[in-house]
Amino acid sequence: MSVAQLSAKTRSNLPFYEERVDLACAFRWTARLNMHEAVANHFSLAVNDDGTQFLMNPNQMHFSRIKASDMLLIDANDPETMNRPGAPDPTAWGLHGAIHRNCPHARCALHVHSIHATVLASLADSRLPPIDQNSAMFFNRHVVDAHYGGLAFEEEGERCSKLLADPKVRVMVMGNHGVMVIGKTVAEAFNQLYYFERAAETYIKALWTGQPLRTLSDEVAEKTASELDDYPGQAEQHLAELKAILDEQEPAYRN
Repeated sequence: MSVAQLSAKTRSNLPFYEERVDLACAFRWTARLNMHEAVANHFSLAVNDDGTQFLMNPNQMHFSRIKASDMLLIDANDPETMNRPGAPDPTAWGLHGAIHRNCPHARCALHVHSIHATVLASLADSRLPPIDQNSAMFFNRHVVDAHYGGLAFEEEGERCSKLLADPKVRVMVMGNHGVMVIGKTVAEAFNQLYYFERAAETYIKALWTGQPLRTLSDEVAEKTASELDDYPGQAEQHLAELKAILDEQEPAYRN
């Protein structure tokens, strides 16, 4: 069966089908990049106007196996969520539920323990300085949570969500934990996740050299970040290319 036939057959049975496909692609590509962690970590995508209903991966399913039809559809305002059959991971509910309740601009939320972002989160100073073009993308656009309080159950999720209240913020470096990236779409959020991990890797490896860093001025860093904010279509094309590769190599992600 062709990708077009597969998509048409599945689309008729699944609400928010294209959104599910985008999210499934992000899961699978994150696994290919080794930015996942066993059967932990979670991605979510709001599907209603106020952002409180969202798609999310099922409890403890490996990113590399997730398909469009596997996504849970969850209501952030439903207090019975964890009592229902097929409930999400409790930390996923705590963190993503709080974000989608409290931050309507955070349509897509991607949380991982990727290696270099987590190394950054383990430093006493977890800020990412603008030492190259990729790290400049996040100048004045990331925050650091320096008050890790244990697993992200509901109380921890509510606390973390408050750090994402500023719509300019795209990344929360979760101290002693990992990273949370948000965006208006899967394409935007995944692109930011990809580049933040690349930027963190560059920074960590630069520190390894023990040499002084060539840090951009605030003026140039902000100019670069603003130019990248407005760069046309790059995030959308990035995801489109990843879906094209998956369509050739493992089209079952669309099921």
